[in-house]
Amino acid sequence: MFRTIKLIVAYDGASYVGWQRQENGKSIQAYVEEAIERIEGRHVGITSAGRTDAGVHAIGQVASVQMHSEIGTAALVRALNASLPRDIRILQAQEATSDFNARRTVKSKHYQYRIIVGDSISPFEYRYAWHMTQNLDCSAMLAAGALLEGEHDFAAFQAAHSSVKTTLRRILRLEISRCSLGDRTIDPFPVVDGSLVTIDIEGNGFLRHMVRIIVGTLVDIGTGRRPPESIKHIIQNRDRSEAGPTAPARGLFLVRVNY
Repeated sequence: MFRTIKLIVAYDGASYVGWQRQENGKSIQAYVEEAIERIEGRHVGITSAGRTDAGVHAIGQVASVQMHSEIGTAALVRALNASLPRDIRILQAQEATSDFNARRTVKSKHYQYRIIVGDSISPFEYRYAWHMTQNLDCSAMLAAGALLEGEHDFAAFQAAHSSVKTTLRRILRLEISRCSLGDRTIDPFPVVDGSLVTIDIEGNGFLRHMVRIIVGTLVDIGTGRRPPESIKHIIQNRDRSEAGPTAPARGLFLVRVNY
């Protein structure tokens, strides 16, 4: 009989073409499936909560897989991590009900985007944040973020040439915080007078590049290129060219998936 296993997966996406299998490069999905196949002795397919893009990281990606093996969940975690590259880790394996599907049963996903503001950036941070030398007005960004909360047509905040049944999505919360890098004593190369700005977005679903386009638009507002109330017009006009740039993938993390 098959068992349904729920996996919590973390990875550094910098070296990969994204989660999903692709012919033109290394994907996280391919490595995880191959590690499971070594245990199962057969081809397997796993389902993930989301298909993160090339360069995007995850702290709490969720995947589900059907397995024959009777290996215990703790032993499964050890066996998979022994086979996986060091920048992909299985954090947990749990027995799930037979009807659990990592994608179809998602209630919400939480993403975090990291921006470092300062003259320079630590060599240990550049793979995990968007570095900016221009200051950000977080109050203006928060005012704009409040206009994005709730259910809206986010057509202007999706990648060009995307094809989906509906562009309606609900943002449950959008929070922005700022802290001084000088307070982060574990960083051996702190940025003098620099700061870390984090943008946390939780929603019931996201269009392709939606989080990164939202971040790019908020940064435009934070640097004074456009006013906070411009968000209303961008949503109303449904035109990708009116929103801001797509923020770099390296600053984005899938933090948690809620079921």
